[in-house]
Amino acid sequence: MKAIFAVALGSLCLTGCLGYHIGPVKPYYLRDVHTLAVPTFTNRTLVPRIEVLVTNTVIKQFQQDGTFQIVGGENADATLKAEIMRIDRSPARSVIENVLATAEFTLAVHVKYSLVGRDGKPISGASEAIGTTSFFVGTDVTTDERQALPLASEDLATRLVSQLSEGW
Repeated sequence: MKAIFAVALGSLCLTGCLGYHIGPVKPYYLRDVHTLAVPTFTNRTLVPRIEVLVTNTVIKQFQQDGTFQIVGGENADATLKAEIMRIDRSPARSVIENVLATAEFTLAVHVKYSLVGRDGKPISGASEAIGTTSFFVGTDVTTDERQALPLASEDLATRLVSQLSEGW
């Protein structure tokens, strides 16, 4: 009697895990994509050399996520085509004594991207990812903005990779 109860209890506990998967669970339309090429993004802004920073940050995030293996273009199942569309800086907080002066800015990096298959046909439509950060103003706003760009790029990479690897 105790043996039957133990077997029944053990099988009941194991049936609760039937729908779970170990490892990455990609969206259905990306089920055949295992390797991904990430060429340098196109820079549509006036900020010089930002494309290398953003591309490298996205590649590192893909490697950390582990859903797709990053390879060269000729060996990839799909290629991530992306353009840095714009970089916005907007005031977030003013100086206490002077409401016309800004103490903190919000920086946003906008990227439009799509996945293209090995045959050159699009796998997914054009999507957009936005990375943001905030920074305080010292004596030079341009230098402070340049120093905040890596943080905005990290946020952008996290959002872009999660959109592709999780489907949202």
